[in-house]
Amino acid sequence: MSTPDDHTSFTQSKAAARPVTVDQYEVEGAWVVVAAGELDMDTVPTLQEALEGGAASHPSVILDAGAVTFADSTALTALLRMHQTTVFRIAAPSPTLLHLIQVTGADRILTVRPTVDEARTA
Repeated sequence: MSTPDDHTSFTQSKAAARPVTVDQYEVEGAWVVVAAGELDMDTVPTLQEALEGGAASHPSVILDAGAVTFADSTALTALLRMHQTTVFRIAAPSPTLLHLIQVTGADRILTVRPTVDEARTA
């Protein structure tokens, strides 16, 4: 049986059918957070921790969101908060996330680019 201490801080598996994984790396001074899976009220804290950690140590943060399969208002709120906190860009958002950003009008606030490299140089 698994205990809370048995998992890494990069995988949220509270809802086993809906985990999110987060990988992180640096590219030319920017912190890149790669999210995969569903972003909802159970999983967003894992993403938020990675984004905030990157913002604390790097001048800009990029979310590579190509593998996000679902995102709700909790995820959108987290993205908007990051925009207020640091230089924040979203790269390669999945169709699901891009739709959420566009339908809510957040595309007028958030910087969205098709690739990590374009997000880094934007």
